[in-house]
Amino acid sequence: MDQNLLDRERFCCSICLDLLQDPVAVPCGHSYCMNCIKSHWDGEDEKRVYSCPQCRQVFTPRPVLGKNTMLADLVEELKKTGLQAAPADHCYAGPEDVACDVCTGRKLRASKSCLQCLASYCEKHLQPHFEAAPFKKHKLGEPSKKLQENICSRHDEVMKMFCRTDQQSICYLCLMDEHKGHDTVSAAAERTERQRELEGSRLNIQQRIQDREKDVKLLQQEVEAINGSADKAVEHSEEMFTELIRLMEKRRSDVKQQVRSQQETEVSRVKEFQEKLEQEITELKRRDAELQKLAHTEDHNQFLQDYPSLSGLSGPADSSRIKTHPLRYFEDVTAAVSGVRDKLQDVLREGWTNISQTGTEVDILLSQPRPEPEPKTRAEFLKYSCDITLDPNTAYTELLLSDGNRKATFMFKHQYYSRHPDRFTDYEQVLSGEGLTGRCYWEVEWRGGVSVAVAYKNISRAGDSECLFGRNDKSWSLNCSNRYNFWSNNVQTPVSGPQSSRVGVYLDHRAGILSFYSVSKTMTLLHRVQTTFTQPLHAGLGIYWSLGSSAELCKLK
Repeated sequence: MDQNLLDRERFCCSICLDLLQDPVAVPCGHSYCMNCIKSHWDGEDEKRVYSCPQCRQVFTPRPVLGKNTMLADLVEELKKTGLQAAPADHCYAGPEDVACDVCTGRKLRASKSCLQCLASYCEKHLQPHFEAAPFKKHKLGEPSKKLQENICSRHDEVMKMFCRTDQQSICYLCLMDEHKGHDTVSAAAERTERQRELEGSRLNIQQRIQDREKDVKLLQQEVEAINGSADKAVEHSEEMFTELIRLMEKRRSDVKQQVRSQQETEVSRVKEFQEKLEQEITELKRRDAELQKLAHTEDHNQFLQDYPSLSGLSGPADSSRIKTHPLRYFEDVTAAVSGVRDKLQDVLREGWTNISQTGTEVDILLSQPRPEPEPKTRAEFLKYSCDITLDPNTAYTELLLSDGNRKATFMFKHQYYSRHPDRFTDYEQVLSGEGLTGRCYWEVEWRGGVSVAVAYKNISRAGDSECLFGRNDKSWSLNCSNRYNFWSNNVQTPVSGPQSSRVGVYLDHRAGILSFYSVSKTMTLLHRVQTTFTQPLHAGLGIYWSLGSSAELCKLK
């Protein structure tokens, strides 16, 4: 049989697109691999209707298949003579693929492109590049549609040179023509140089990827920490509020029981007295009836005879009257409960403010690759000025607050402040009411001896190092008198700089920057702190050394 007369696709299974294996013919005449058609019909078992994949003819019941031995022998014979299966559809070049430049008719997908031939080849047509000596030296690459871009449009030559002067690929003829005298190298040499730069860029990118992956991991840990802390806070708050509600329910029950018990006692006492009075009324009415009967007796002798025994009934009336209290009764209880409610509302209001601040001040301290620059001029600092006032509930009792709670003055006289747990009791100090985050700037006008400080709200209010600004890890303080000293974590640092009655304070909470400036016609940096702030900060003033020493938060807007 002449093999060239055979259409190879006639011996391929239309399901697997390969040469037939154990060929079988279905009733319509089409042939398939036995396993292929069985698998196809197995998928149609639920419908109990079986069809031919090619012509769609339906068979019922499922046909019994038998191997077509003659066709099987023919396929085996064709295999021995070298016939191969037709390429599957996916082997042909699609619109997005690089096609073989040698194939005729329907082109196969190229597996390599030759940079010398400037052509692309499928597996079959690529074989000479592996077998023929002249082609073995050609450089093969991945299939490319841009091979023609390697041809010089002017000279139709392969561009193997690179002009560094004009930053473009050129051919040898260009080198002798318009690029003569330019800085030129071979394309391979330029590629080597650029490859080295590329590897450097890749290393930088890979390092940045690693850094960012570490940052992402840290942020994920931060998210987990925030979620864990929030869950624990919610759980504990639920327990506390449940306990508080239980306590309130018990107090409510106690008050109700106490009122009802007292009500029962008082009502019983009143009713007992009421019964006595009603008995007395009944007796008095009886006596009045007897006296009335005597008064209407017409027999004078009878009247005179009965009068002595009845006259005693008309003795002097008891002038005492029942005195009732004003209709208040349990109003004192109502007033007491109202007082408890008002106090509880105040406590909850203040506590809720603290909870709200804490809840909204969860801050992820991210290292910024390019932090915002610190202001240089006073005008730039004033862009971040903030309105700060002093909290009277924190002021030491011998500090006089004035000018809208902006100024604190030391007095040898007790000020009549109410008792408050936030009040400093051992040192002449006061905190601002506002918590500071973000970027803030304020100025303090001072005289005498003062400290200009910032502190966390949970700084102690009594004790020595526990509450004194700068002597603990919850506060930072610049002490101002005839010289400057900076205190933090109980460590003193001498500070040099021009004396001025005004000190500027700049805070960048996120960046962890705290700076103190001497403010006059110019601004001079006195001291700068770089740390990590974990809570909102409050501005603090301390007035320590002499009568009349004062510090004032200046109005900047």
